Amino acid sequence: MYKHLLIATDGSELSTKGLDHGLELAKQLGARVTIVTVTDMWASGALAAAGPATIAEYEESMRDAVKDILAEAERFATQSGVPHETLHIPNRYAADAIVETAQEIGADLIVMASHGRRGFRKMLLGSQTTEVLTTSTVPVLVVR
Repeated sequence: MYKHLLIATDGSELSTKGLDHGLELAKQLGARVTIVTVTDMWASGALAAAGPATIAEYEESMRDAVKDILAEAERFATQSGVPHETLHIPNRYAADAIVETAQEIGADLIVMASHGRRGFRKMLLGSQTTEVLTTSTVPVLVVR
């Protein structure tokens, strides 16, 4: 069935549920996983006016956060016994990066979490999951 899952995470409690679910599915299927986290570029541009020290501090903070997110994800994957690799995609819009990466690595399933917002809140807040669902040619499993 599925042989290579891409699991997207941002380190939040909700995305950790998606990670756990994806790892359990991969274990049952004997599949391997690529765990992906994406950092957006919009904040870097907003900080440009603040000066080089602030940009450097921001970038260092983002590197530390990504390191922690992927270390925790790797720990979960190792404990579950699932063959895995981790990947950080910097300076990209998350939905685009997830869809493109799934295609590039030959993933046959994307696993990610969603808050399940509806109506006006969804319109205001947007949803990376919705974007992935509407643009991906790879099947997507959404965990709530």
